[in-house]
Amino acid sequence: MLKAEIAEAFQRWQAANPHPVTELEYGSPFQLLVAVVLSAQATDKGVNIATRKLFPAAPTPEDMATLGEAGIAEYIKTIGLYRNKAKNVAMLSRQLLERHAGEVPRNREALEALPGVGRKTANVVLNSLWREPVMAVDTHIFRVSNRMGLAPGKDVLAVEKALMRRVPKEYLIDAHHWLILHGRYVCTARSPKCGECTVRDLCQSADK
Repeated sequence: MLKAEIAEAFQRWQAANPHPVTELEYGSPFQLLVAVVLSAQATDKGVNIATRKLFPAAPTPEDMATLGEAGIAEYIKTIGLYRNKAKNVAMLSRQLLERHAGEVPRNREALEALPGVGRKTANVVLNSLWREPVMAVDTHIFRVSNRMGLAPGKDVLAVEKALMRRVPKEYLIDAHHWLILHGRYVCTARSPKCGECTVRDLCQSADK
């Protein structure tokens, strides 16, 4: 896609949804961090179903650490890889208490040092909580970026770097939300809804 076409695509997404937000439900920075950790290889809908019961039972790092791995697992066993995720959530809760006074750190290095937190999770937290212009590339964004010709890349890091270069600065803060929503509801993996797509005329896919 040409620079002007990319700008036009984001202008349309912004017009349709001026203030996009994550679909994960949370009531604090800690809860968002936990929700994002749980969302790996799981749907936001599935995570929300589990956290609607988990968060009232353990709303803070202290409560979550007290609940412990086995207790957390009971609340999230409907989510894929729940045993490993329960272990990570219990560990990261303890580390937040021991190293960060129970607060979610605001820098990438400290976030990625927490159990279960990788680059994508750190990017989601940095963007959603503190509006930092970073790009959290998940399967939806990876697919959309390659399929549309927006920011082709062989792996998620390559796509992330390409998006950071190619997305106009004025759209960067909300860009990953628009791309995720587009991939989740319109430019789906199977049977993309090209007839409903607001940027179809800009898309470079041969199959549109």
